[in-house]
Formats: sequence, structure tokens, C-alpha cells
Amino acid sequence: MTTPRTPDPARPMRVVILGGGSAGWMAAAAFSRFLEVGHRITLVESEDIGTVGVGEATIPQIRLFNRALGIEEADFLRATEGSIKLGIEFVDWCRRSGRYIHGFGPIGRGLGLVPFHHLWLRARAQGRAEPLGAYSPNIAAARLNRYGGTEGPGALVQAYHFDAGLYAAFLRRLSEAKGVRRIEGRVGQVETEGERVLALHLADGQRVEGDVFIDASGFRSLLLGEALATPFESWARWLPCDRALAIPSARAEPLIPYTRATARSAGWQWRIPLRHRTGNGLVYASAHLSDTQAEAMLLAHLDGRALAEPRALRFTAGRRQAFWRGNVVAIGLASGFLEPLESTSIHLVQSAIERILAFWPGPAPEPAAIAAYNRQTAFEYERIRDFLILHYWANDRDEPFWRERRETPLPDSLAERIDLFRATGRIVREGQELFTEEGWAQVLIGQGVEARAWHPLADQASAEDLVGYLALQARAARERAERLPLHAAYLQAIVQTPAAA
Repeated sequence: MTTPRTPDPARPMRVVILGGGSAGWMAAAAFSRFLEVGHRITLVESEDIGTVGVGEATIPQIRLFNRALGIEEADFLRATEGSIKLGIEFVDWCRRSGRYIHGFGPIGRGLGLVPFHHLWLRARAQGRAEPLGAYSPNIAAARLNRYGGTEGPGALVQAYHFDAGLYAAFLRRLSEAKGVRRIEGRVGQVETEGERVLALHLADGQRVEGDVFIDASGFRSLLLGEALATPFESWARWLPCDRALAIPSARAEPLIPYTRATARSAGWQWRIPLRHRTGNGLVYASAHLSDTQAEAMLLAHLDGRALAEPRALRFTAGRRQAFWRGNVVAIGLASGFLEPLESTSIHLVQSAIERILAFWPGPAPEPAAIAAYNRQTAFEYERIRDFLILHYWANDRDEPFWRERRETPLPDSLAERIDLFRATGRIVREGQELFTEEGWAQVLIGQGVEARAWHPLADQASAEDLVGYLALQARAARERAERLPLHAAYLQAIVQTPAAA
């Protein structure tokens, strides 16, 4: 048995990224900016292999990534046909409430140790509270189609909608300007030694050696999944949607600053407003809806003229049992898949890149570092999984697909969180999980999960003082939103400004 070779620590490391698209070029842009001078970064991709390209809606953390790369918001929006996202509207997931928005940022303002939603729960029990979203500046602005930038008294917490292909092209230009080498080609064979990948053999005969390999090869997971035979853990029992159709349509007016997710008979439909078009798609379970039925359903619910034929995708919700093995780290779809219900796809790429940089493998990665990386990544995936399952479980629809969702036993981690909320109104955010207490509260309450109690300290104020305080919070959110310009007007002004040098 031969001993696996390790790179010479005195030689600059060779980093090979397999796969382009958003995931590959996000990694290339970050590595070329933050790794030490001397590292050689190569990205291998083939124009013949398409990218999924449905990750056009994001969450606020994308701003941190762009800012770290030195990207100005106006340049980014201009290059990607981007628009602003203040939250996600959920339609018909719970027929009792009809629709609600999961908005970014704070909702109201708590008092001392008491989170705002406990004050709201008490006032609602007295029949003297507006819907929870009325206390959110983001939601108030979304309902008015308004947005005014990241500075000043009206600043909100925002993310973006953008064309993922244009974003990848934008990052490619940044990366290549910093010395990233791109190789066009398909992988014919992967050369391995133990749990290490030594080189990629391309179909045209090129051999691409590396010390660290980033697997951004999409669903196929060519390096982590195929070459290193890392098993896939399916979560289909909780998230059974296994297909999607995606199609662009003509831009519809008004240009709303939020994503829309509308429940359908066996899944849900997304609507993502960009400046030049609208992104649409239907996520569905093939056990309950045929491909033909799905296509007819999607086309019947477009807000504008279709600009292409529907593109079909197949997937299984879940993750690889490890995300980093040997000298291979998988990101994006190569590491796992969670449907884009809460727009987490690009965030999972971003957080993986940040974690890779924090645990940078070096010439001989330590097993303890690999274990910590895998543990943190698994925790992130599982907590996002639970948040998505909540949307499906907390429904009151009559179709077989939705009845099955209610009747499927929940993961213990989610069942315990729901039980705690129902009994006490409390939401406990553990570790560095992604979604905030406000986010959990909005979905729990928006989809009809009832809390039987609230924090005892919420009872300290008199009933009249409490109602007055909530009215003040709702008025502040509404007036803050009303002072903002229309979303479309803001974008028109910002994209017409001169590009940054």
C-alpha cells in the first residue's frame, strides 16, 4: 500500500475549481481576492454543460459577500439586471391567512428582555393587534412597492433578485483580472490516490493537477460524489418535491421588491422580478403531478408572455454525508440540494466559501479541521431543512400531497421547536443557524401555528399601554415606508449612474 503524497509546503498551492456558474465563479472571485499571493487558481468548465441558473433570489448575506469583493451595489445591479428583494410573499400555503410576507429585518421593537412577537401575541389574544407584518418596515415598503437604498433614515434590510448567469459572468471578469486561469473542457477521468484527487484528465488530453480541489460540478458531484464515492443522504421523506420547471417571462408591472412563492396542488410556484424579465418556476412532486400537468399549470399562471420553453430539472433534497474529504471540498449542488423556497441556494455557496477560507486546507489539512468543517456545514443544512419543512407541514390544504405533508413525522429538532413555540411563544435560535427569531415567528404565525402563551414579562404593561405601543410601532413602519421612492424609480436612477472605475 502506497502512502498518499502531500504537496510540498514550500511551493505555492494549486487550487482547482471544477465547474463554473455562480458557485464556481463565486469561489474563484473570493479566493483570488483573499488567498496569499502566489497561489495558482484554475477554474475548469465546459460551455457545453449548462448550469442550473434558477438561484436568482437571495437573502441579505449576499451584500456582505459583494462588499467583501469590493463590488459596488450600482455596478452589481447594472451588470446582473438586478432588483431589490425585501422578503418573500407566501400565497395560499395556509388558506386561513391567505398570504403573508416573510420580511427581512426587524419586526417592531421588543421591550427589555421581551421580544416583540410576545407583546404582539398578548395584544392579539385581546383582539387588539394588526397582522404581524404591519410592524415591519420591510413589509410595509414591499406592500407599497417602495425602496430607498442602504443609507439614511429609511434604509431597509435588503437582498437582491438577479440573473445568475450574468452574475457568474460578472464574477468571471473580476476573477480573471486577478489572475484566475480558466480552462475550457470536459472531465474525462479523475486521477485519485486514496482520498486525494491528484489531477483532472480532460477529454482533449489536458491533465490539470492540483493540491486543493473545489467541486462545483453541480448535481453530478463529480469529485466528492463520484470520484471519492461520498454517499448522499436523502431528505425526500420530508421534502418530496423532486422536479422543477423554469421559464422566463416578460417583465410585469409593477416591479415589486419581493419574491413570491405560491402553493399549488403538488408543490409551489416561484416568481422573481428582474429589471429585464420575470423568472418563474414550478417545484413539484412527480408522485403527485405529471410533467405534462406541471407544464400546463406553470404556463397558465405566468404574469407575462413566455420568453422561452420551460426547462426541466430533476433533483433529490438532501446532502452529502461529508462535504470535505481529503483535498476535495464540495460547494453548491455538488454538496447537497435544498429547494429554493427561502432563497438559500446562493447563500449556501457563500457560507461554504467563507468556511473554506476559515479552515483553509493548506498542504496537509488536519483531520480535526475537516471534522469541524463538516460538522458546521451539516448543522447549517439541517437547520435550513427544518425551516423549509415547516412551510410544508403547517398547511391546511386539501390535496393528497399537502395532507401527506401534515401527516409525515417531523425531524425531532423541528418538532421540539414547534412544541416550544406552541407552549410558550418562545423561539430559541441555536448556534449560528441562519434564520432569525423574527424569521421563524413570521412563518409560524403566518401559517397558523398557534402559541398558547407568551413571555410573562409581556404582561407587565397595562392593556392600554400595550395597544398604544403597538400602534406606535405600526405607524413608524408605515411612515418610514411611505417616505421612500418607488422601487422601479430607485433602480432606474441607480443603474443610470456612471460605473465605478
